[in-house]
Amino acid sequence: MKRVALVTGGSRGIGFGIATALARDGFDLTVCGVREEAAAAEALAKLRAGGREALYVQADVSKSADRQKLVAAIRERFGQLNVLVNNAGIAPRIRRDILEATEESFDEVLGVNLRGPYFLTQLVARWLIEQKKAQPDFAASIINISSVSATMASVGRGEYCISKAGISMATQLWAARLGEFGIPVYEVRPGIAKTDMTAAVQAKYDKLIAEGLLVQPRWGTPEDTGRAVAMLARGDLPYSTGQVIMVDGGLTLPRL
Repeated sequence: MKRVALVTGGSRGIGFGIATALARDGFDLTVCGVREEAAAAEALAKLRAGGREALYVQADVSKSADRQKLVAAIRERFGQLNVLVNNAGIAPRIRRDILEATEESFDEVLGVNLRGPYFLTQLVARWLIEQKKAQPDFAASIINISSVSATMASVGRGEYCISKAGISMATQLWAARLGEFGIPVYEVRPGIAKTDMTAAVQAKYDKLIAEGLLVQPRWGTPEDTGRAVAMLARGDLPYSTGQVIMVDGGLTLPRL
């Protein structure tokens, strides 16, 4: 049975780890990003190597027209969509103390990390409902990738933390709204993951991890998050809508 997933920001970092895990589970894929397709060619080739289809759409999820273009491209190519993974996200261009943070940075980060996925979910949810009504056993789900920053305060990047806290509430809202249609909505919350986003602070976290910051003393990987998302996309937790799956190596585990 054909299954199709959309992974925003799916050509690198955690998004690529997610896309790879879904391809391994038999999903055909659409990935989007702000880069031109040529820049994502290597990632796309790897996704296709196992025989799955992988469509790339250049799209900025913060822009309404791009969201519309993205969904239209999936309709045209695949004619269906089973899983939306809202993964695309950015950090502030410059980390500033919240006493010095700018409105421009706040708007940019919230636009990509919160407004974009919120309204992409709205757009996709309407289509998922349409598909469920036509075929009641149609498998559909929505998975939001947030961060431990949804609950852990980092005063040097407040806009990022607020965006992830918003995604956490959006997960609950969409889970409540889509429950009647049998469409579960989940949140996956990675911790300290080794990606290009965290490259600038690698030395800092190498030291903290060595000093016992985590229960499991290693960096998280895109593959760690990918496996969690694949579990949810397969439908392994059908009675857990609205829940948070932690992928943080015990970072947020209370300890004495």
